[in-house]
Amino acid sequence: MCGIVGYVGEKEASEVLISGLSKLEYRGYDSAGIAVRNNTDEPLIVKAKGKLKNLIEKTDGGRAIKGHNGLGHTRWATHGAPSVLNAHPHASDDKNVVGVHNGIIENYQELKQKLIGKGYKFYSDTDTEVLIKLVDYYYKKYNIGPVDAINKVMVRARGSYALALMFKDYPNEIWFAKKGSPLIIAKGNGETFLASDVPAVLEYANQVYYVDDYECGRLTENDVTFYNLDGTDITNTKKLVKIEWKADAATKGNYPHFMLKEIEEQPRAITDTINTYVKDNVIDFSEYGLTEEMLKEYEQIYIFACGSAYHAGCIAQYIIEDMCNVSVRVDLASEFKYRNYPLNKNALAIVISQSGETKDTYEAMLKAKEYGIKTMAIVNVKGSTITRDADINVCTYAGPEIAVATTKAYSCQLIVLYLFAVAMAKAKNTIDSKKYAYYLDEIRTIPAKIEKIFEDKEEIQKLANVFVPMKDVFFIGRGIDYALCMEGALKLKEITYINANAYASGELKHGTISLIDKKVGAISVMTQESLFEKAQSNMVEVKAREGNVVALTTYGNYKVDEASQYQIYVPEIEDAFSASLAIIPLQMLAYYVSLGKGIDPDKPKNLAKSVTVE
Repeated sequence: MCGIVGYVGEKEASEVLISGLSKLEYRGYDSAGIAVRNNTDEPLIVKAKGKLKNLIEKTDGGRAIKGHNGLGHTRWATHGAPSVLNAHPHASDDKNVVGVHNGIIENYQELKQKLIGKGYKFYSDTDTEVLIKLVDYYYKKYNIGPVDAINKVMVRARGSYALALMFKDYPNEIWFAKKGSPLIIAKGNGETFLASDVPAVLEYANQVYYVDDYECGRLTENDVTFYNLDGTDITNTKKLVKIEWKADAATKGNYPHFMLKEIEEQPRAITDTINTYVKDNVIDFSEYGLTEEMLKEYEQIYIFACGSAYHAGCIAQYIIEDMCNVSVRVDLASEFKYRNYPLNKNALAIVISQSGETKDTYEAMLKAKEYGIKTMAIVNVKGSTITRDADINVCTYAGPEIAVATTKAYSCQLIVLYLFAVAMAKAKNTIDSKKYAYYLDEIRTIPAKIEKIFEDKEEIQKLANVFVPMKDVFFIGRGIDYALCMEGALKLKEITYINANAYASGELKHGTISLIDKKVGAISVMTQESLFEKAQSNMVEVKAREGNVVALTTYGNYKVDEASQYQIYVPEIEDAFSASLAIIPLQMLAYYVSLGKGIDPDKPKNLAKSVTVE
């Protein structure tokens, strides 16, 4: 949510800022703004409501504003409606301090009243303006430098924030602070950058510092300095991390949308992920802190995640329990934080997050750690907050994912979970070496089989026309298929705004079937051989009530033709891994329905890529 970009160097800052903000549009926003300063001149602030293109028009692509350091921001409204006044950057009354902020200040009303009592006036409804003016207040009252003023604010402000500031008395510098919201610093040749995510700066620099909580610091053209809450210089404790992603990986190339590009990148992303952890026909996580001996000893698995990552965890629950004879409990991270049930200390807690910054997931992980439970992160972004605090990191290799609706990152999460399940089963001797080799061979076939599904792209595009006018769509399935249905329904609702919901098909008769009529679409997922007949019976029930039924199954199950109006076939594979194939046509269907409804699939309304607040 929200995007921050900062720049100090010889380039025209406004053009760098706008370029960086364009790389962060996936985060979700409703207004944008920049503040640019040229040496000792007063910063020029330009803001616009709505899409970034409005700001670009106001500034002639940044060319109308000259200066070599500045801040940019895309805002997601929390305190105050979307408007030019509420857009960032914000400034103190005399522009002594100008800044941008991601996050939420929980006690901003209390702080605001204090500042009003000290003579400050407020023009916006935001907590950010309060934060900026609180920095200004401490800076002036105590006649102290930026480090001490920022640290006083960090002690006083409750909530989460990534904060970037410019001070009148420090004309060629940018200052920053962080608690709870992601913030990175990148170092180039004679220039430095600040951003809320890597894609914003990848075009210019591929080495970054990750800012930790309760740290602040300063950017100049050539240097980055970090301070702790005591004001001590801790720069020598910070390490530059090289980003392996290529800059063009965060661009659309010849594709009309990032989502389509990322759907079609899945074979490559899955192959890269498999090859990272499978060497000489052996799954080996030991380099990442997970040994075979550890896998053998765990008595319980907990999985905490949100959204699509949660759905990947639900699929893993079926597979791990079946293969390893180990109890698995999957919880929404946002719910686990507020529950108190007995936890097995000899367990492994797996947390799953594309960004590694999902706040609810991070806090669920910290709660598990408080109980003394070992934690393992499945994350797509190395160096992110979750990876820095997890005991074990088994990263995915999806590359940068820009579209809000995840596709390739979700698929890579599944691959890591498959490999984990097979490795654990081998360690616990619940499968023999022959079965182990068979599972590995089946996992390796997934990329090529996905390529095969792409050959039916035109058929899925035609089917999308059937769904464009629909208001309600049910996804029904049993076992792994039901967990897959949750992800399929989420994809459709995320980018088409159709009311799509997943149901365990055996539960239809307990109420849901009363909703079915000829206006309702139903996608019946049937990839599990042992459950096929029961799943087909449920599909027949839906058709009998005039539902528009689509059967999604594997090649060879042609008897579904009689019980459904439409059919989607995917290649055969071991049942445990079928979700990796069945999700592909559902992603493509959602994409083409969104186009049919005139919706930008990369930027659905009200959604953000990284959810860094509760």
